[in-house]
Amino acid sequence: MKFIHAADIHLDSPLEGLERYEGAPVDLIRGATRRALENLVALAVRERVDFVVIAGDLYDGDWRDFNTGMFFIRQMHKLCEAGIRLYLIAGNHDAANNMTRKLRLPVNPGGDTVMLSHEQPETRRLEDLGVAIHGRSFANQAEKQNMVPDYPTPISHWFNLGILHTSLIGSDDGHDTYAPCTPTDLRSKGYDYWALGHIHKRSLLPADGSPLVPPPILYSGNIQGRNIREPGARGCFLVTVDQRQQMEIEFRPLDVFRWEVCVVSCAGCSTSEEILDRFRDSLRSLLAKHDRLPLGVRVRLEGPTAAHQRLTSQRTAITAEIRTIATIVSDGLAWVEQVRIATHEPIAKGAPDLGEGPLAELERYFDELPRNEQAITQLTDELKDLAKKLPTELMLPPDGLQLDNPDWIREIVRELKPMLMDRFRATP
Repeated sequence: MKFIHAADIHLDSPLEGLERYEGAPVDLIRGATRRALENLVALAVRERVDFVVIAGDLYDGDWRDFNTGMFFIRQMHKLCEAGIRLYLIAGNHDAANNMTRKLRLPVNPGGDTVMLSHEQPETRRLEDLGVAIHGRSFANQAEKQNMVPDYPTPISHWFNLGILHTSLIGSDDGHDTYAPCTPTDLRSKGYDYWALGHIHKRSLLPADGSPLVPPPILYSGNIQGRNIREPGARGCFLVTVDQRQQMEIEFRPLDVFRWEVCVVSCAGCSTSEEILDRFRDSLRSLLAKHDRLPLGVRVRLEGPTAAHQRLTSQRTAITAEIRTIATIVSDGLAWVEQVRIATHEPIAKGAPDLGEGPLAELERYFDELPRNEQAITQLTDELKDLAKKLPTELMLPPDGLQLDNPDWIREIVRELKPMLMDRFRATP
């Protein structure tokens, strides 16, 4: 048999202020989640899968009208008309949406409903395949209890698949904690596959590189990246199961617009023109890597360079040059979302060795801080208190402070280091 595991469609997700950026491909990005959903349906039909499971967050909060829901229903009807069964659970965004409950979803070819119950976990039996699908929808937006213990017992000698919209306890992913559980909880159920949703980064657990322990526990991630914090290819898993229940799991991209960070090392460059040449090469590599798919790019210039002062003093002009180069090199396929300048002056010959002094200790601290999960977590907690005291407009996207986002804080620490070290070195 063959099935697709997808999650976090977030249909018609808002742009988070993206239209403020001059030249942003607003229309392309606004329709990207719809095109990605169409790609999901086309893949299912092309691969002749037996069923599709979507592990929550079909929508993205409240809609202005029913067009979002009607588009989703039309796509799901195409699956059912192709004889492909569909099983959905509602996630936190779906439960928060008042219109969701009013929609009339399609019925599977066998006559059963596509949405699993929000009252308690239930099992759908696919007798012809020997497959049992277990899952439960969110009844409320903030489901704070571990749902796993209530999931049904697996059916012996069948392929048992669990669908769950969840946060894993102890994960640092920037998402709100809903239906928390642990990998041990999931394995204890004795299922053959766990299809998870809610975390937008694709992953196979455990994600720390330790040996895999059956069953596969996977986050498929969202099907379309929505901002620079969701970089790289986005899509679904295509799973093929043979008669011995051995699985082949393939990632299949579905996105139509992709986000990436283009890091340009400026080490050894003496002029801004050399740095711009390096950006050209880096961008060409990114375009080739993503098969010339339209890209939203954040450019990060870093490292020691004699051009540091020009970069920082003429930031606006450098940014404009980078955007122009991106348009020309990519034939309009790449759009520069933002340029971050994290360069610093080279240490002059004959400059005193930092040795073991306070500056050396400070530099080591800045180098280690982004990699120190405990320190970043502590810093994030402290900054959350600061955020409560700051004006709301300082937090607004696209460039607002994200004092509760560990990844954002890491980026700021990396940018802060060269600025501070330059200041300290220049101090008599």
